[in-house]
Amino acid sequence: MTVEIRSGVELPARREDIELHTDDGLTLVGELALPLEHPPVATLVCLHPLPTHGGFMDSHVLRKAALRLPALADLAVLRFNFRGVSSPRGTSEGAFGDGIDERLDLDAAMRLVAERELPSPWLLGWSFGTEVALQGGLDQPVVGAILLSPPLRRTSDEQLARWAGSGKRLVAIVPELDDYLTPEQAAPRFAAVPEAELVAVEGGKHLWVGEPQVRRVLDEVVARVNPPAAPLPTTW
Repeated sequence: MTVEIRSGVELPARREDIELHTDDGLTLVGELALPLEHPPVATLVCLHPLPTHGGFMDSHVLRKAALRLPALADLAVLRFNFRGVSSPRGTSEGAFGDGIDERLDLDAAMRLVAERELPSPWLLGWSFGTEVALQGGLDQPVVGAILLSPPLRRTSDEQLARWAGSGKRLVAIVPELDDYLTPEQAAPRFAAVPEAELVAVEGGKHLWVGEPQVRRVLDEVVARVNPPAAPLPTTW
């Protein structure tokens, strides 16, 4: 039977509840989703939107990435709650660190990636998660970072410029109608990283609401991380 891939459709994968342990003694909760029958070809480490505005590991684009991409694109998808954040999976210890302490959360996630020998890791940040990726990603053994709706509020021009010549890929997917940073505003900021890709999404909004926007985002992600799997099918 053919199923249209929409909203909450969950495709086959090996799903495992995981815990991360930070250098300052906290336990964070999350999930690792892997292709069902063979090893992944690449890995997404998901960094969720702002906790103080409802962001968590189940923020819908990241949840749909975990529900779909192990099956459709042979990707490992690691999601977790930043410190102090709750979801149906549970609550991560600690308290909101304004993007500073969350770098320790990223360190813990990357240790798990190394321990599990997950291949070709990419950071996939959304909104607040892009700030954590930009400020902590250069110190990590990642292929690069994909930024969904980057606000660039906590990241200075100097921090952004450090990515230039780093050898790590940087892809900013910026919605046309973003409330915080439009493509026109993003272009001069990302000019500090000449090799960065700036993808302007016509009609897109900061929260990527609606199946067409989700599909566009996931297609852009897969086109960088596992190009042969893009564009993604719409049925299973």
